[in-house]
Amino acid sequence: MIDPVTVDKIKNTADIVEVVSDYVHLIRRGSNYVGLCPFHNERTPSFSVNKQRNFCYCFSCKKGGSPVNFVMEKEGLSYHEALLHLAKKYGIEVVERELTDEERARQSAREAMFIANEWAMRKMEADMTDTDEGRDIGLQYFTHRGVTDAAMKAFHLGYALDRGNALTDAAKKAGFDINVLKTLGLVGTSQQGREYDRFRGRVIFPILNPAGKVIAFGGRDLKGGLAKYINSPESDLYKKSNELYGMFQAKSSIVSEDKCFLVEGYMDVIGMWQSGMKNVVASSGTALTDGQIAMIHRFTENITLIYDGDAAGIKASLRGIDMLLSHKLNVKLLLLPDGDDPDSFARKHTPEEFKEYVAAHETDIIRYKAEVMLDAVKNDPQNRIAAVNSVVESIAHIPDQVSRDVYVQECSAILGIAETTIARAVGKARMALVEKLKKERTRRDYPVQPQPQTVESQAQPADPAGEGGMPSQTDIATQPDARPNIPTPQSHPLYPLELAVIKYCVRYAFLHFCTYEEEIADSPQGEKRIVSLDVLDFVKEELSESQLTFSVEIFGKIFGMLDEMRPSFEKFLDERMSEVDRGLDTARHEGYTRIGESNLSMEEIKREEQKLEATLTARRQEAVKEFSKEYPGRILGSHEDAQVRNIALELVFEKHHLSNIYLKDGVTELEEDKLNVLLVRAIDEWKNELLNLRIKELIKKFHEIAGKGDTEEEQRIQLELSSLMAMRSEMAKYIGERILSSRRAGML
Repeated sequence: MIDPVTVDKIKNTADIVEVVSDYVHLIRRGSNYVGLCPFHNERTPSFSVNKQRNFCYCFSCKKGGSPVNFVMEKEGLSYHEALLHLAKKYGIEVVERELTDEERARQSAREAMFIANEWAMRKMEADMTDTDEGRDIGLQYFTHRGVTDAAMKAFHLGYALDRGNALTDAAKKAGFDINVLKTLGLVGTSQQGREYDRFRGRVIFPILNPAGKVIAFGGRDLKGGLAKYINSPESDLYKKSNELYGMFQAKSSIVSEDKCFLVEGYMDVIGMWQSGMKNVVASSGTALTDGQIAMIHRFTENITLIYDGDAAGIKASLRGIDMLLSHKLNVKLLLLPDGDDPDSFARKHTPEEFKEYVAAHETDIIRYKAEVMLDAVKNDPQNRIAAVNSVVESIAHIPDQVSRDVYVQECSAILGIAETTIARAVGKARMALVEKLKKERTRRDYPVQPQPQTVESQAQPADPAGEGGMPSQTDIATQPDARPNIPTPQSHPLYPLELAVIKYCVRYAFLHFCTYEEEIADSPQGEKRIVSLDVLDFVKEELSESQLTFSVEIFGKIFGMLDEMRPSFEKFLDERMSEVDRGLDTARHEGYTRIGESNLSMEEIKREEQKLEATLTARRQEAVKEFSKEYPGRILGSHEDAQVRNIALELVFEKHHLSNIYLKDGVTELEEDKLNVLLVRAIDEWKNELLNLRIKELIKKFHEIAGKGDTEEEQRIQLELSSLMAMRSEMAKYIGERILSSRRAGML
């Protein structure tokens, strides 16, 4: 594991703006940067990059974090691998520490899969060239298809020996865990329990991720079996919907050419690659997905689909068009002559001839769709209407208004329909599409939670005198028989209340909150001292006094992490403030020099010096305040644990705000001004709900035993209910008075 100091150095050196801008076009907006999220399909920017805190966050899909987390998501790397990637990029020497058992197990499992895949790829490469069977079958097949040695080497093509368990036996001999190979789909188990090689007797096409690591395999049958192709199953390494064959080999050419050719099969990619058209990838015969399109969009905005020129090719070309257009890609289509696929066409022509054919025959996708569909149904009015509506639907998927208007004009001429008619139809389709997307986003971001179901709680001892104080959360919410039986944290009855408290902790943990006087222990004169509390200290004291703990596990975990990071925060603050103090010393020197050189009286000089010191003191206090707010989100928002990271980012950033006037680092200044009221009220409401939960449990218990002869238990419950209801009334009055006084003071 990389040493924590080295991790911090990498995170700080790797500027989030620089890292993200390699993948996303960013626009500066105030103190932040915004852009289209690279992790999901969207039309309006919801992806925010905060340079000060050095992390990013998408308000829609909730992904984000530090430069390390961003690289993990985009490149499909582990936390450790992403750190090494950035360290290499920024020339940082990596200092590693010994892994914990849990970290070692997690990293080892993933690394074992990569190692196993790499070993299998190398073995099947060698089996094709170093064995008689491999040369006679695998190598002969590729040679017959015109694949060059350079292409075989670049794409690591291989052959799996047609012996039931040749790979399995070799793996065992090499010391590999067969269960890992089973997970990767290299080894299967028959109904009789025997292990066998899944790819036996097939030529092999390894699938590499953009970082060049082997994540899966495709195998082509050469014996006429039922399954012409089989692929690796999905695993922690391989998500089919996010991968494109040939992307590792093509990405540099895609960037330099600013164009990507998309074909269907492995051999199409290889054929075009060796003919000089290296900026080509394949969807491997599957329908395009958002993940695959987003991967292409990382490298270019220009894509050309290449299909066979037969009827099937024309039909295939119309699939997925709307999805491509919605990603703001410039989409063109190239149909090859009848009887040719990209592989055969590439083998028949020189690279120059292929490029000339592309330049002469590729066409805009909307124009093509309008012309082809209109020609196919020109004598059928009903099908013609359906074709026109299909074209209108595709135009509606284009995010840019200007582009839509241009296509409306083009299609009006092609379809022979008034421009205003098409424009109205496109506008209507666009509105329907936007509304549909809003509903989908709402369902995703705010899912309907199941109603919580509570179970019986054990009876608690009564407090007849009403002097027991606030019942502890241990009494009310944490005992197994009193905790709601619920499937998700969000549906926990205390979730929104605890969320409100933990939100203020994450945003303002080390921000000064209040001061009070306390007597010094063993002081004979009864001397007092001033105690200063930050937000985290205040919440800790409140929880301790009321015997409360967070019942939502992730909130308790985050609260504990905040408490543990105090020493590192103090170190962080000392380092930052030393820089600030140097700047203030310079400003002080310049200020005193300016005052001294001015033609002022002694009284005026004194006032100016006091004014200067007040200004510098205010600047220092503001710096302490900003660093105190920055640190918790900076650490939690770049945490290795995705659940911690996602919740922290969601709490730090405000999704909605009144206006840009109130926006400061993603948090409203209005909230900060009212913090002393908002935090205390959040804790009070949490306590009040705990009382409500306990009262409900007791009422339920009372109804269950009423009239069954257990008079003593009935009386005990009634006494406890009476005590709790009195406490609830006092709590409600207290909360109400606090709200009213705050409103009168203009704070709410």
